[in-house]
Amino acid sequence: MQRKIMRNSVDMLNEPLLKNMLLFYFPLVLTNILQALFNTADIAVVGRFCGSVYVAAVGSTNSLVNLFLNLFVGLSTGASVCVAHAIGSKSQRDVDNAVHTAMTISLIIGAVISVLGYFLSGEMLKLMGSPEDVIKLSTKYLKIYFCGTIFNTVYNFGAAISRASGDTFKPLIISSVSGALNFVLNILFVLVFKMTVDGVALATIISQFFSAVVIVLVLLKGNEHLRLSLSKLKIHIRTLKKIFSLGLPSAFQGALFSISNVTIQSSINSFGSTVISGASASTSIENFVYFFMNGFYHTSLNFVGQNIGAKNVKRVRKITFTALICVIVVGITTGWLVRIFGKTLLGLFIDDSPAAILSGLERMDIVSTTYFLCGIMEVLVGSIRAMGLSIPPMIISLFGSCFLRVGWILTFFQLPFFHTLKGLYIVYPISWLITGLAQFILYKHIYKKRLKEIGK
Repeated sequence: MQRKIMRNSVDMLNEPLLKNMLLFYFPLVLTNILQALFNTADIAVVGRFCGSVYVAAVGSTNSLVNLFLNLFVGLSTGASVCVAHAIGSKSQRDVDNAVHTAMTISLIIGAVISVLGYFLSGEMLKLMGSPEDVIKLSTKYLKIYFCGTIFNTVYNFGAAISRASGDTFKPLIISSVSGALNFVLNILFVLVFKMTVDGVALATIISQFFSAVVIVLVLLKGNEHLRLSLSKLKIHIRTLKKIFSLGLPSAFQGALFSISNVTIQSSINSFGSTVISGASASTSIENFVYFFMNGFYHTSLNFVGQNIGAKNVKRVRKITFTALICVIVVGITTGWLVRIFGKTLLGLFIDDSPAAILSGLERMDIVSTTYFLCGIMEVLVGSIRAMGLSIPPMIISLFGSCFLRVGWILTFFQLPFFHTLKGLYIVYPISWLITGLAQFILYKHIYKKRLKEIGK
C-alpha cells in the first residue's frame, strides 16, 4: 500500500533527504505564497484605485480574520499528522478513517465560523478599537469575507491530506489558478463595477469556492488507497480524538497568537489610520517572508510524521537539523531583501501617503530583519507535533510569545520611553527568541524519549 499511496508523490522515508525535502518544499511554499496573495491582492487593488483609507479598512481586519482561521488551520495540522502516521504505518483503515473524518470536520467548522464571523464582525472590530473613519468599511469587508470561510476550511483540510501523502504539486496548481482568478475578479469588481472593499471581499470568496471544489474533486478521483468518498463522510471517534489531541492545542495556540496580535493591532490603531495603512502594507509584504519559512514547518511536520509512523526515529533528527539550516538561510535572505527594497514594495500598496510608507519601513526595520527567529521556532514545533506531542509546545508558545507580548503591551509599552512604534514592534523578535530556545529544549527531550520507546 505504501508505494501506491506515494506514487507521483515525494518519498519521505528514504534518501536523498535534502533533495526530497526541497521537492516537497518548493510547491508547498509557492502554494502558501499564492494563498497569501488573496489578501495582498485585496489590499493592493484598493490601495492603488481607492486610497489609503481603504487599505486601512482591509488591513485592520487581518488579525481578526487570522484569529478564526488559525482555529481550523491548527486542526488541519492534526489531520495532516494523523494521515501521515497512517501512511507511515501502512494501515489502510487508518488512512480511510483519517481522510473522511478530516473532511467532515472541515465542513462543520467552516459552517460555524462563517455564521459567527458574519454576525459578530462589527462588535469584534469595535472591541479592537478600529478608528471611526474605517470601521464601517472594515465591517462590510469582514461580513462578506466570512461568508466564504467554509470554502477555505474545506480547501485547507483537503490540501493537508494531500501534503501528508507527499503531494504538494496539486495544491500548487489549484492555488495558482485560484490566485489568478482572485486578481482578475478584484480588477473587474473595483475598476469595472466601481465596488470597493465589498468587491475585493467578493472576489476572495469566489476564488476560495473554486479552490474548495477542485481539491474535493482531486480527492474524489485519487488513487484507491487515498480516495475521498462522499458516502463515507462521517466522524470516526478514535480518529477524531487523535486529530483533536494533535490539532486542538495547535488551533488553540494559533488563536491565542492571534489574540496577542489583535492586542498589538489595537495598539497600532491608537496611532491613527496613517500608521494602520503602513503597518497593514508592511504586514502583507512580511507574510511572504513568513510563508517561505512556514514551508519548512510543514515539511518537517510531514516528513517527521511519516517516519514516526514507520518507527524510524533516528531519521527524525536529520530531518529537523536539515529543516533548521534551510529555514535560517531562507529567513535571513528573504527578510533582508524585503527591508532593502521596502520602500519600493510599500509603494505598490500605497501611492498617496509618504508618511504611511515611512511607518511601514519602521516596522520592517525590526520585524523583517529578525523573522528567521520565527522560522526556527516553527520548525521545532512542527517536529515536536509530528512526534505526537502537542500540548507542551502549545504551553511554551503561550507563555513565551502570547503572554509575553500582551504583558509587554500592558507594562513596558505604557511607559513614555517605550510608547513608540519601535517600542511596540520589538516584542516580536524578543518573543520568538525566548520561545525558540524553550522549544529546542523540549525537542531534545521528546526525541530522546521516542528513541527509547522504539528501542533503536
